[in-house]
Amino acid sequence: QSARPSFSLLQQRMHVTDPTKARRLADETPVVYLVFDVLYLDGRRTIDLSYRRRRQALDGIEFGTGNLVVPPWFDGDGADVLRASSEQGLEGVVAKRLDSPYQPGRRSRDWVKVKLTRAQEVVIVGWTPGRGRRQDSIGSLLLGIPRGDGLVYVGRVGTGLTDAMLRDLAARLEPLRTDRPPLLDALPPAQAAEARWVEPRLVGEVTYSQWTADRRLRHPSWRGLRPDKSVADVKAES
Repeated sequence: QSARPSFSLLQQRMHVTDPTKARRLADETPVVYLVFDVLYLDGRRTIDLSYRRRRQALDGIEFGTGNLVVPPWFDGDGADVLRASSEQGLEGVVAKRLDSPYQPGRRSRDWVKVKLTRAQEVVIVGWTPGRGRRQDSIGSLLLGIPRGDGLVYVGRVGTGLTDAMLRDLAARLEPLRTDRPPLLDALPPAQAAEARWVEPRLVGEVTYSQWTADRRLRHPSWRGLRPDKSVADVKAES
């Protein structure tokens, strides 16, 4: 199999609570944990050390074989690394200042995601019913992004949703149904008429081609839920 990371395969392992199913999936779709930093070593906190020193310490740890892998890092021209990333079909790279400490729970300009694939975290604010093959399911998800003291509408997504994803989303969204739109702005009338609103608690991720002039996502495709993110974490990418 390819050594490239696969978000769609990772989705199969997420939200699984049944022990029997979890063991089966562990055999069918094994997960590899990529260790890229070390925060404690030999009982000492290392987060105040520079990334260069932390990474050197990490490279000196023997993990043996198995599902723990330390990915390579490159000290040099970022353009070359980005080009190699593109050639290998990866999504991008993370550029880090070598003299930066680790800052728990904070977003920092010391670590910058340089994306080759445009991706955006979004908040699910509702959904519209499906038609045809999806007539008894979700047709598209309505998406919002925090702005000021509320959420603004940034479009809807119906592609990239597998049958398994649709069933999972339907089960998660039904208890969150509400009669009030959780948005600061209004939807286009045609979409508003069929919208089913939900409390804005679930965060997901889409890929897209660009932002339109009216700040809508052009050609979004669903990637999956982001249970590691809260609504407060979501910000509009440039």
